[in-house]
Amino acid sequence: MSAKTLTVQQRKSIFSALVEVQDTNTVTIIDSKKEIASRYRITKEQVDLIEREGLAKDWPPLA
Repeated sequence: MSAKTLTVQQRKSIFSALVEVQDTNTVTIIDSKKEIASRYRITKEQVDLIEREGLAKDWPPLA
């Protein structure tokens, strides 16, 4: 899945899933990003970009 084809809603869903995985405290941050990248068939770099965007824009579940 290319980053250019991801809508804001898709990126928000991915960000939410990432936060949920990280909140379980059962995996490392790196492993959580790998899990999300695999689940959504995107690159780890895309996960990093989505994470930064979500933090900067205070997306749910952070809001």
